[in-house]
Amino acid sequence: FAAFLEHAISLGADYIATGHYAGLQDFDGKRQLLKAEDGNKDQSYFLYRLNQTQLKPALFPLAGWLKPEVRAKAEAAGLPVAKKKDSTGICFIGERPFNDFLQRYVPQNPGEIRDLDSGKLLGTHQGLAFHTLGQRKGLHIGGVKGNDHGSGEHDAWYVARKDMAANVLYVVSGHDHPALYVDEVTITDMNWVSGELPHTHWVYTAKTRYRSPDAPCEIERIDAERAVIRFASPQWAVTPGQSLVMYESRVCLGGGIIESARMGGQPVLTADLQSL
Repeated sequence: FAAFLEHAISLGADYIATGHYAGLQDFDGKRQLLKAEDGNKDQSYFLYRLNQTQLKPALFPLAGWLKPEVRAKAEAAGLPVAKKKDSTGICFIGERPFNDFLQRYVPQNPGEIRDLDSGKLLGTHQGLAFHTLGQRKGLHIGGVKGNDHGSGEHDAWYVARKDMAANVLYVVSGHDHPALYVDEVTITDMNWVSGELPHTHWVYTAKTRYRSPDAPCEIERIDAERAVIRFASPQWAVTPGQSLVMYESRVCLGGGIIESARMGGQPVLTADLQSL
């Protein structure tokens, strides 16, 4: 999208309007990126890498509209997309299983699936690239018991670590297993919408994935290369390689790529793609 805006600017466009659910406002000589009114559709998380030059000609006319209101407007105008089903897929691959898409470009590299707590061999995976932290479905180890509740039932397995060097996928039993939580995250490859670094030791909120709730946090350290963010409470299934996006109320400040994560000061996840 940033490249699209820059191309429009190069063609001499005064403004470019898009259907993103996000908002804009001018404040103190800067262009601020805002959350949309429709919190369920807000897309500011995906736009955090935009800068002042790119935002200058941008218009987001859906900023103050809820999706049902937009559908009603489209229906009143006789537009055929008024009742089109919402897309739940990734826009550039369409509605298809993500693993099927990956397997066209990423070779399979089978390895072991092991219990992080006991080291017990539970099964095999087709490649670490096909799994993400916090994943529950698609592990194919449902018949192997985790924490037994005495009735033959047991907690589901969740991906907790990916040891890239040994090609081992580690899983834990139960959604609330401690290994799935961290309270400190380091980000790199950052972009700040205003062009200025945010303050340290100031109350912000952050998302570590699109659908995660806004979590109170503060920036402990920051420079041009990295920032260390500490959360007020532990966060679930934080994944290196994904984006952490920060907010001050409705204003999207920017963010960066998660490099590593810690819990209680102890390293949990590192930059070498979720290794132990």
